[in-house]
Amino acid sequence: MTTDSLGPGEAADAGGGPAVPLAGRRRLAVSTLIFGTATGLSRILGLAREVVAAYFFGAQGQINSFTIAYQFPNLVRALVADAALSSAFVPVFSELLEKGERKRAWRVASSLFWLLLLGLTGLTALFMVIAPLVVRPFHPIDLNLTVALSRILFPTVVLLGVSGIIVGILNTYDHFTVPALAPVFWNLAIIAGLVLGVPNAESDTKKLYIYALSVLVATVIQVLLPVPWLRGLEHGEERLRMVIDWRDPMVLRTFKLMIPVTLGLGLINVNALIDTFFASRLINADLAPTAIQKAFLIYMLPQGMFSVAIATVLFPTLSRLAVRRDFDGFRETVGRGLRQIAFLLVPASALFAVLAQPIVRILFQRGAWTPSQTPVTADILVAFSVGLVFNGAMLLLNRAFFSLQSNWIPTAVALANLFLNALLDLALYRVGAWGIALATAIVNIAGTAALVFLLRRRIGGIEGRRTANSVARIAIASALLAGSSYVVWRALDASLGRSFIAQFVSLGLALATAVGVYLAACKVLEVRELRTLLSLADRFRRA
Repeated sequence: MTTDSLGPGEAADAGGGPAVPLAGRRRLAVSTLIFGTATGLSRILGLAREVVAAYFFGAQGQINSFTIAYQFPNLVRALVADAALSSAFVPVFSELLEKGERKRAWRVASSLFWLLLLGLTGLTALFMVIAPLVVRPFHPIDLNLTVALSRILFPTVVLLGVSGIIVGILNTYDHFTVPALAPVFWNLAIIAGLVLGVPNAESDTKKLYIYALSVLVATVIQVLLPVPWLRGLEHGEERLRMVIDWRDPMVLRTFKLMIPVTLGLGLINVNALIDTFFASRLINADLAPTAIQKAFLIYMLPQGMFSVAIATVLFPTLSRLAVRRDFDGFRETVGRGLRQIAFLLVPASALFAVLAQPIVRILFQRGAWTPSQTPVTADILVAFSVGLVFNGAMLLLNRAFFSLQSNWIPTAVALANLFLNALLDLALYRVGAWGIALATAIVNIAGTAALVFLLRRRIGGIEGRRTANSVARIAIASALLAGSSYVVWRALDASLGRSFIAQFVSLGLALATAVGVYLAACKVLEVRELRTLLSLADRFRRA
């Protein structure tokens, strides 16, 4: 499916330029809604995957070997593949298409595809040899198991590396839905592997091997799924083919752009690795790593549904506006994206803050997950929620700099965040695992402030007053949401009890109350972002 993003000239500065046509805003909203729905479905299934894994493995014991093992391929994937690659590739590919050099654009894409395939294959082979040296400092409870799991999982780096080129091409042509749906099938494949394989395994070790192999097979499916849509874009010499033109300046330029993008995005995962180190080595290797990972997954659900969708849909538009040097449109687009992220993530943060424990309980507390593991995970989720909206804003702000090809600026901020995160982890780990999450939240706040300051200097503003006004109204509405939802949940929880049905009813009605109160408050407070949502709903209703 193809979705449309803003066309040229549809965005303008609120400070005096032409107004943004409602049709343009609606097309962006439609694109974001479709992509967000697909990504949200993937996140929901990802949550279902973790619910199944929690049922079989809990958060305590050997599952922490899997959590540690997965950190290493996940880090390298972030450094040299996936989002980092797409963020460097899309501006270059877009620029060549804008200039009419379509054959060259596809030749550059082909060269990058094969160079990455060869390079990442070599890197994977190297890691599989040195895995014991890399894993040992984390002091896992079962070193041999952790090493074996990491070796099974690491080939996913190669697969996601070549997938980054395919997804980048599709996104440049405004195809967002299929790449967003690919992770849906990734999650379904893992769930199927767990449900069919784990009950038949004879030991906990074999169960974890089945989990790791399921992830590997699912990644193959994720990479192959968008290929038919890629073939639909290809014709003549405009196709991926066997060619390695490493001397093309645009190939070299992509790799040069990739260095700061890699650091900028990859350092976020380095922070996660540092968090895992402190959790495993200094807090509790038998529980803390997986408790943090489970809380982080819940925390990332609204990120995937909303901020990732907005940042991904806006990225090609920002790249085109930057190439055309339409900075009025660029400022308006960034400001609008930030307001949309705040409209969706501030209330999510408020819900996590007041309903963390019932959310964790209803999701995970069954099977191997014992009641003692729930409060630890819930406290971590509350701490993460402090930085939720700032994390979403950083996603968009990073891509704004990538669109401007000023990639070293977010990289410098990410590097500073890396050191700040390590210092805060060292200071806060003593309070427990939730101190690690609070350190991450503080880093998100500091990083967002730095990026906003630097982007304002770069492009002359991002509609700060309008955004601050909207955020203030959204914050008031979110406070009303938090209070009302907690009161409803508390009353129902006390009267209905803790059976699954009772929890479903009490939490479900609390969430329904939260949505109703928030929308009503936003309408009374005249939050402009609600108008876009209502106009979009009216459009679909008429259709």
